[in-house]
Amino acid sequence: MDETRTSVVTGELEAAAALDAAESPGPGPGSGDGTGRGTRSHRTLGPVALVVAGALSVQFGASIAVLLMPRAGALGVVTLRLVLAALVLLVVCRPKLRGHSRADWGTVVAFGAAMAAMNVLFYQAVDRIPLGAAVTFEVLGPLALSVIVSRRLVNLVWAGLALGGVVLLSGGGFDRLDPVGALFALSAGAMWATYIVFSARTGRRFPQADGLALAMAVGAVLSLPLGIAESGSTLLVPSTLGLGLAVALMSSVLPYTLELLALRRLPAPTFAVLMSLEPAIAATAGFLVLHQDLSMVDALAIALVIAASMGAVRTQVARKAQ
Repeated sequence: MDETRTSVVTGELEAAAALDAAESPGPGPGSGDGTGRGTRSHRTLGPVALVVAGALSVQFGASIAVLLMPRAGALGVVTLRLVLAALVLLVVCRPKLRGHSRADWGTVVAFGAAMAAMNVLFYQAVDRIPLGAAVTFEVLGPLALSVIVSRRLVNLVWAGLALGGVVLLSGGGFDRLDPVGALFALSAGAMWATYIVFSARTGRRFPQADGLALAMAVGAVLSLPLGIAESGSTLLVPSTLGLGLAVALMSSVLPYTLELLALRRLPAPTFAVLMSLEPAIAATAGFLVLHQDLSMVDALAIALVIAASMGAVRTQVARKAQ
């Protein structure tokens, strides 16, 4: 679904947290109670607002993508989003093409392929099931990765909580939702987990956002034949291009920029917990923009998955702190 949410990889998150700690000034005039708590609270509130704004941009961008699908098709929307976002990022980042090893390029290609697959699968899902449900199913991928990596027994509790949310969301079976759509969303979650792994490797091999820009270009190239085959010249209609650009900016370029600014001051654990709220934001966007109903059972199911994600993040943070 949204490369921005995971483009800031584990190593970058830890670096941002370390930078925050190194640059934090001591107590001074106007720092609240003299302990620095007032200043830290004020400095954290701004980055949190940036992350939440980025998440809102991602999910409302996804809502616009759903509105665009009748014109361009699901694959056409993916192509428009990746191609236009790649063009913007390549112009802004101007990544160097020389001086990279074969392993570097292999990592970027794998990253871009995971990105393209994740987006293709996700947009196939939202073409069939509500946006909030699709994001809830999709977030199970990173959650499963977190549980596997941590290897702690308590994470089985979080996995069970997430499973309970999925059962509620599907109404005890997938008869209430399109089973193909649910399967696409779960597959997108698996690709999201794969995306995170290669995102981390790319972040270690390329400076700043250069790796993301190059991977976005790879994803754009891979998706282009699919979009052309499904939508053809419809992709070049000015109104379709305009909406596609809006999706690219709202779902990729703008959130990435906001998160990059926020992570200069926001601790990595806080960022990860905030990302767990995306299913709720997606459900809200689906309700407001797409008029997709959200029952009390659906809300409870989404809340369970959010709680499981937050719990898994906090458990992993607590383990690192020991």
